[in-house]
Amino acid sequence: MRKNSVNNMQKERKELKRKTIKTLKEKEAFRKEISGRLSLSECEKIWRDAHKRLYKMYAEHQDLPKGVAMHTDSFIFPAAAIYLAMKESDPDMAYEVMKKVMTEKSGKTGRMIAKCCHLPGFKKFFLRMWDSMSHKMFGETSGFKNVFYPKEKGCFRMDITQCPYNKYLTEQGCPELNVLFCENDVYTYGNLPGLKFTRTKTIGAGDDLCDFKMEIIKQEM
Repeated sequence: MRKNSVNNMQKERKELKRKTIKTLKEKEAFRKEISGRLSLSECEKIWRDAHKRLYKMYAEHQDLPKGVAMHTDSFIFPAAAIYLAMKESDPDMAYEVMKKVMTEKSGKTGRMIAKCCHLPGFKKFFLRMWDSMSHKMFGETSGFKNVFYPKEKGCFRMDITQCPYNKYLTEQGCPELNVLFCENDVYTYGNLPGLKFTRTKTIGAGDDLCDFKMEIIKQEM
C-alpha cells in the first residue's frame, strides 16, 4: 500500500510538472516581452520563478470543479504566476508587461471578430452564440453568479455578480490583475462593426457587479 501511495504521488507530481510546462509554453508572449526589457539571465530567473509559482498553485487547487478549472488553470493562475514572478524582480515593470501583452492579444482577437462581422448573418449568430456560451462558460458551474436578462431582439444582456477571477486573483495576492481581465472584453468587443458593446461597471474596479450588453446597431452609410 505504501509503495502504491508513493508511486501515485510521483505520478501526480510528474503530471503537474508537465501541465505547468505546457501552460507556460502557451504564454510565450509574456516571456518575449520580458526578454525585450531585461537581460537573458534576468528573464530566465523570472520564468523559473513563474514555473515554481504556477506548479504550487496547481498543486493547491487540484480539486476545483471542471468549469472553474477551465478559467483558473488556463488564465487566472498563469497570469498570477507570471506577474508575481516579475513583481518580485521588477515591480515597476510587472503590471506594464501584463497590460501590454493582454491588450495586444485581446485586440488581435477583436480584429479577427471584426472581419467576421462583415459576413451576412454573422452578427445575429454572434449574439446567439453569446447567449448559449455565457450560460456554459460564465455560469454557476464555472464559479460565476449571474443575472441573465430575458431575450431581446438583437440584444444580449447579463450581469455578473460573483467572479472567480476576482476570487482567485485576490487569493493569490494580485487583485489588481482583475481589472486587466475586465479590460480584455473592451479590447475584444469594443470595436466590432454593427455591434455595440456596453459596460458601465466591473467587479475588478470595485463595483458590485459587471454589467454586459451587446446589441446589433445600424451602421451609418
